[in-house]
Amino acid sequence: MNVKRRTWEMYASIINNHVVPYLGEHELSKITPRHIQNLYNHLHETGRLSDENIQKCHTLINEAFKKAVSWELLAKNPVALVDRPKARKKEMDVWSLEEAQTFLKTAQDDTYYIVFLLALTTGIRKGEILGLRWKDVDFDRRVLSVTQILNHDGKEFETGAKTISGVRPIKVDRETMEFLKKHQRRTKEVKFQNQLVYKDHGLVVSSSLGTPVSQRNITRSFDRLIKLAGVRKIRFHDLRHTHVTFLIKNRETPQVIAERLGWSDTRMIDNYAHIRPDIQEDTADMFGQTFYKRS
Repeated sequence: MNVKRRTWEMYASIINNHVVPYLGEHELSKITPRHIQNLYNHLHETGRLSDENIQKCHTLINEAFKKAVSWELLAKNPVALVDRPKARKKEMDVWSLEEAQTFLKTAQDDTYYIVFLLALTTGIRKGEILGLRWKDVDFDRRVLSVTQILNHDGKEFETGAKTISGVRPIKVDRETMEFLKKHQRRTKEVKFQNQLVYKDHGLVVSSSLGTPVSQRNITRSFDRLIKLAGVRKIRFHDLRHTHVTFLIKNRETPQVIAERLGWSDTRMIDNYAHIRPDIQEDTADMFGQTFYKRS
């Protein structure tokens, strides 16, 4: 199986911590579809795995049993008779423009301000921001290139992005690019101050010693600043959702949004249907102003 190390570790965790303890006491040939379904029911009821990871669990078990059948260790695959678990639709939470601006004003002097700003103004993921290098930033064309991500433990970089379509250039507005220039100057100052111990990885976001910043540190700062700003608590990943809602309200096309966010197709836009009534109202008002020639 050709997968990234982080993915491999996640698969191993699912099998070792959730599948083996539940099914391991049964002989391979004695495992029935009911045993498999009971495992899924148990994982749903206990909340030990997310719906998406229960689906991954199904895929892993199914592949394992298919292999056992092909090796003639089993006559048939019991997983083939079990429906793939469905993922219940998650309610995403997003900030209004006012909430986003309030948060950024509170965070403006924070070490990781540029991380929060890029998440809100470009929609790129946390690992993508932390993997961003200065050579990936084209100040003249105002473009960021997502070419690597920092994994969750903050120790290794993985070439590419979360998905194939995730490797992409992103156009950046002028104001955000100016903040990036200021951030670059501060980074150079820190590098000069710590030049004897500084390890230059060329990162846009790094520690005072030039080393990568762990995703956990970003999350802790994010949660702390939310409390200081007095805005609604959301997940860091919801900054990405917030960016998409801004694009939709600015009437960007689904194709443009999909390319900017690194989606493989435009169907992901359906997850944001809840904000469309507001857009329809604005569209109706704009039509009325034009049709009846109101100033």
